[in-house]
Amino acid sequence: MKKYTKMYLAWAFVFIILPLILIFLYSFNGSGSIAFENFSFSLDNYSRFFSPLYLKMFAISILIAILTTVICLLLAYPIAYIISKKDEKTAQIFLFIFIMPMWINLLLRTYGWISLLGRNGMLNRFLAIFNLGPLNMMYTLTAVIVGMVYEFLPFMVIQIYNALKKVDSNLIEAALDLGANKKEIFKKVIFPLSLPGVYTGIIMVFIPAISTFVISNLLGGQKVYMIGNLIDQQFTFTGNWGFGSATAIILILILFIALGIQRKFGRELQGDII
Repeated sequence: MKKYTKMYLAWAFVFIILPLILIFLYSFNGSGSIAFENFSFSLDNYSRFFSPLYLKMFAISILIAILTTVICLLLAYPIAYIISKKDEKTAQIFLFIFIMPMWINLLLRTYGWISLLGRNGMLNRFLAIFNLGPLNMMYTLTAVIVGMVYEFLPFMVIQIYNALKKVDSNLIEAALDLGANKKEIFKKVIFPLSLPGVYTGIIMVFIPAISTFVISNLLGGQKVYMIGNLIDQQFTFTGNWGFGSATAIILILILFIALGIQRKFGRELQGDII
């Protein structure tokens, strides 16, 4: 057991902790150079991020992530609730259908949406049968939201489903014996007990949604530019690793705050239930 623990700690240090340390150090490099021999300590990278241009970009990223999370929640809860009412074998089949697309590479899944939403895509060809369209859906906020909801919806469904399956059926039977109807049972028993799964699902959707860059780049083009695109651009095109690292550190801090809020609400909710 100790052997595997040491292996895990070594793996975590090399692939998680060390890269974070390097990014943290690069964030204070005012020269923007990749080489550490040209390192020049400065806070300019952080002060640059808090300019109106980048703060607006960050705010837009947060709003898009929140909108994606809300849509995923509204879609996922009824889906997870319906699946939780099925027998075990049928439920596993439905969950497999949701998980199966995740086995395909993210780029391929996103390119699939390009072929669907493009001006000559399958959706516009279908609308043309009824003399409708064509619709200009590509390189819009709508296309980005659709792609992100498709990508992150399974995370929300699985978490809520797991929470619903843990609801004690004896509590539902007791509520029925006390004269509660189905609406009251859902409102006062099922939904409160499923909130831990809802909170976890929100975090699992919000965190990748705010930091994504592939979906917004391919489906949004130059019209939808998120904070993840800014970080990617600084590392791959501009070559300003200092500013890219500072932006990444700020994003990591925001994500840690979100995780802290989720844990706080989770503990309070667990205490209320107990």
